[in-house]
Amino acid sequence: MQTNFLSQQFNAGFLAENSMACPANATICDGTSCVLPENTFNQTLSVVLSTVLTIMLALVMFSMGCNVELKNFLRHIRRPWGIFVGFLCQFGIMPLTAFLLSLAFNILPIQAVVVLIMGCCPGGTASNIIAYWVEGDMDLSISMTTCSTLFAMGMMPLCLFIYTKMWTDSDAIVLPYDSIGISLVALVVPVSFGIFVNYKWPSKAKIILKVGSIVGAVLIVIVAVVGGILYQGSWIISPKLWIIGTIFPAAGYTLGFFLARLAGLSWHRCRTVSLETGMQNTQLCSTIVQLSFTPEQLELMFTFPLIYSIFQLLFALLILAGYRIYRRRCGKTQTDVEKTEQKEDSKSSAKINGGFVSDEMK
Repeated sequence: MQTNFLSQQFNAGFLAENSMACPANATICDGTSCVLPENTFNQTLSVVLSTVLTIMLALVMFSMGCNVELKNFLRHIRRPWGIFVGFLCQFGIMPLTAFLLSLAFNILPIQAVVVLIMGCCPGGTASNIIAYWVEGDMDLSISMTTCSTLFAMGMMPLCLFIYTKMWTDSDAIVLPYDSIGISLVALVVPVSFGIFVNYKWPSKAKIILKVGSIVGAVLIVIVAVVGGILYQGSWIISPKLWIIGTIFPAAGYTLGFFLARLAGLSWHRCRTVSLETGMQNTQLCSTIVQLSFTPEQLELMFTFPLIYSIFQLLFALLILAGYRIYRRRCGKTQTDVEKTEQKEDSKSSAKINGGFVSDEMK
């Protein structure tokens, strides 16, 4: 009897420990090894927030369109010197910088590929919002984002073919042309409505622009926070990728600005080209790597787009803060845009840049 009692106590204690070790929602429990149903919280959160953020982004781009003058926008299309400079930055400087950084830090081939994919992506829509806050050329910013997304259909495969040959077969990289097309439509449609509203009701467009610019700034922060929540388990990654993720956007901003200035663009357009160069479509990069690589490979590089996104935002905010401090200290009554254009107007309109007539001289 004593033995049976002790045995029952042991079994009760074992079951009690087991009940504490295994969660109530466990489907199979063997000792301390339990099988739990799949946690769909992140998946559900991702779907809900993606829907909300997509709608918000469309509204923000609509408001950005309210700051675009149709005649100025068409002028950039007809005389695309600024767009051409941005094209060289987007699909010349960025892929080459990605290639050189990958070689310099001697990272794994699979990691080099994700850095190159990021370098070959088109510009992101966040650049339009920041361009507004730094008093950039919104007509050029919108046209550059639109054109880079459109050109990405052909330039991404070409750049990846050129730069990834030493690490992997470019055919192994799956380009989501549907995602690129959706990004293009999500940009063009709301911006077109915004341009129409600005053309018909300019006074109302100014109100929409002020509200949208604030919402856009909040949206950028929300996207960064949401990314951190959704991928909080993926922060263990090679220190080399952290360093590259820091250097890469800074190099994009800097080189884009200097190339634009070298090409003779005015200061406000240099700021615009700089932002368009450094701010990449990180969501597109994440989609490409998920479609192209196995789960084991993703562990080595999946977080890189998020790292780049964080630092491109951080440097963009530093640029914004620096510009605002500069404007406050200078205390000018005219913007540098107006002053630069007045100086440029005095120059000969016959200046030719590589076969393009520079609209800076018009």
